[in-house]
Amino acid sequence: MNKTLALVKPDGVQRGLSGEIISRIEKKGLKIVGMKMIRMDGELAKLHYADHVEKPFFPTLMDFITSGPIIALALEGPNCVQALRNLMGSTNPNEATPGSIRGDLGLSVGNNLIHGSDSDESAKRELSIFFNENELFKYERSIDGWIIES
Repeated sequence: MNKTLALVKPDGVQRGLSGEIISRIEKKGLKIVGMKMIRMDGELAKLHYADHVEKPFFPTLMDFITSGPIIALALEGPNCVQALRNLMGSTNPNEATPGSIRGDLGLSVGNNLIHGSDSDESAKRELSIFFNENELFKYERSIDGWIIES
């Protein structure tokens, strides 16, 4: 089973969409194996967005991501990185598929509600930034047999 990271960004929390976003993730069949609400500080933002620190848009991204609380989710499921990315929709909500989180709920590229790891390698790195191993749970759901082919 693969794991990935999702972040409900400050705009998702401030707009009261956290429950809707988390509900869509669970309805998809992805299992939440870790969850916490935090306020990302500058140091954590630089660590998480290390690939973007030198880019011209980073100061704006830093201001946004540190502007309010976020919800970090550790998710598990088959092909969960791609499953979550499909569920999130395109970064630009105007190009996102209807039915996706960004397609239904987003209006701008900068404030796009949710982050998801873009690869299995990124997921491992990002999960280790937000969660200690003892904060991730292993458990079976009674519905897993109906969601996951064996």
